[in-house]
Amino acid sequence: MTHVVLMKFTDPADAPEAKRRLEELVPLIGQIRGMTVGLDVVRGEVSWDLALVTEHADLDGLRGYQQHPEHLKAAGWLRERLAARASVDF
Repeated sequence: MTHVVLMKFTDPADAPEAKRRLEELVPLIGQIRGMTVGLDVVRGEVSWDLALVTEHADLDGLRGYQQHPEHLKAAGWLRERLAARASVDF
C-alpha cells in the first residue's frame, strides 16, 4: 500500500520543519515500511511545498500508521500550518 500526500503551507518556510518531523516518525512507527519526503525546488504556480510518500504492508498497516499516537501528534502540528492538502492511497 502506497500513501501519497501533497502539502501546501500557509508559510512555505514551515516545509523543512515538517520534513524533519515526518522523517522522525520512521523509527517510531512499525507500520512504515518506507518513507520519502521531498521539498519543492521549482516553486512554480502549480507546485506544492512538500510531498510525502509512505509504504505500508497493506491497508491495515496504513490505518495503523494513521492512528498511531506519534503520527497524530505530527498531524496536529501540520494541520495548523496547512493551506491545502491532497492525498492518494493505492
